[in-house]
Order: sequence, then C-alpha cells, then structure tokens
Amino acid sequence: MTQSDCRENGQKFAMETGQEKASVLSMFIEDVNRLNIGANFDPANMLLYDAGDPIEALDILGRYVIAVHCKDGKHPERRRGLGKEYPLGEGNVGIERFINKLKEIEYTGSLTIEREISGEQQTKDILKAKKLLDKLVETY
Repeated sequence: MTQSDCRENGQKFAMETGQEKASVLSMFIEDVNRLNIGANFDPANMLLYDAGDPIEALDILGRYVIAVHCKDGKHPERRRGLGKEYPLGEGNVGIERFINKLKEIEYTGSLTIEREISGEQQTKDILKAKKLLDKLVETY
C-alpha cells in the first residue's frame, strides 16, 4: 500500500509530540510534504521529555495538529531524566491556557484523556479530568 492509497482511504498519520522540539517535528512534517501526515499533540510529553513549553509548541505545530492528548506532567528534576506525569490540572501544562490555545488555533478535533497508570486511581483521574475538560470546553 502506498502513501497515496492511504490518503485515498482517508487515513492520516499522526506523529506524537514530545521526544523532540516542536520546531524539529514541524520541519520533519514539512520535509515529508504529505497532506495526510500531522501531529498528535501531547502537551505533557513536551514537559516530560523537556522538549519545550507546550503552549509555545502549539504556536509552531498548530496547523499540523490532527489529534490531542489531554495529559499533564512536570519537567525532569535532573538533566536527561524523564519528567513525571500528573493528573490533568495538577502538572505544569496549564490546562486552561492549553484549551484556550486550542481554541485560538481553531482546533476542532477530539480531546483524548490519557493517564498512563493503571488500576482504580487511573479511573478516578480520568473521571476527574473529564469533569475538568467539560467545564473548560463549555464554550469551545
């Protein structure tokens, strides 16, 4: 199956943000130059991998965003470490600013809640995140 076959089938490919700076991913998408390649924007990954501020990254990648993960986190405590994920609204993403920036760039796709833990706490955190997002996107 070729790239054009995938595009004709309505398939899109989303590169998840985080392990590289937004400018690098933007250049890659531009260099590949395919209409069905975009970004799955994960704001927490930008922090966890110390790849930049998620709000500033949306300014760079906004036109390529085709999917969004709603996840929160904090920068690594030491250089070359991995940051820590937190429940939505408890990390450093700034979820209110993030949702407002999505509105600003006119993103209309889905908001997927992601919480990378398991068990009862994961369910509680997801339900809490849904409540928070419902409040923030009332006027979305």
